Amino acid sequence: MIYIIEDDTAIRELEQYALQSSGYEVTSFDCSKPFWQAMQSEVPELIILDVMLPGEDGFSILKKLRSSPALRQVPVIMVTAKSSELDTVRGLDCGADDYIAKPFGIMEFLSRVRAALRRFAPKEQSDLLTFHEIRMDDARHSVTVHGTPVDLTYKEYRLLRLLLEHANLVVTREVILQAVWGTDIPVESRTMDMHIRTLRKKLGTAGSYICTVRKVGYKLTESESEEGGEE
Repeated sequence: MIYIIEDDTAIRELEQYALQSSGYEVTSFDCSKPFWQAMQSEVPELIILDVMLPGEDGFSILKKLRSSPALRQVPVIMVTAKSSELDTVRGLDCGADDYIAKPFGIMEFLSRVRAALRRFAPKEQSDLLTFHEIRMDDARHSVTVHGTPVDLTYKEYRLLRLLLEHANLVVTREVILQAVWGTDIPVESRTMDMHIRTLRKKLGTAGSYICTVRKVGYKLTESESEEGGEE
């Protein structure tokens, strides 16, 4: 799915027609309000964003997208009549992945769309995730430690998988809440801490690899964190 936010009807319809003719599923909006409503139900693979919009402008929309842990990775191409170098730099500095000045050719437009989708296409991941004696077979939805099966709940499994996918990197509490619980509401953080403690216990000695990074999140690592071990 590609979302277009463009208040110029002729340009919006041209962009939508070109994309749909190339086989893409497209939804378009003439302002930010219906766009944000649509984002509640479906996050697109790419956003085509105009700058000069009624009400909330494109720069404001882009800043909101980039400040949201759940949405910051969505690629955004800004399409605008503002073609000065300063405007281009501002758009890129705000987090735009590409910037197209009006008027533009449809072939160039489609080429840039394809390039953006290629760059941000999900990477193929192995079904097997390991960290020392921890072994997760995602195809079989199984976890073992030293070859011994570990029985995890659905959320414990998703939590461990997230940590394995980002081994030796800090995974923030916000990212964990969004990825595992589908929310960024802070009240859920106590539930997350409880699941971390339970997961550590179920992993036995391997549970010590899950380290706490004070006021930030958790990390699967061999080195000690600021707090380390249990909270």
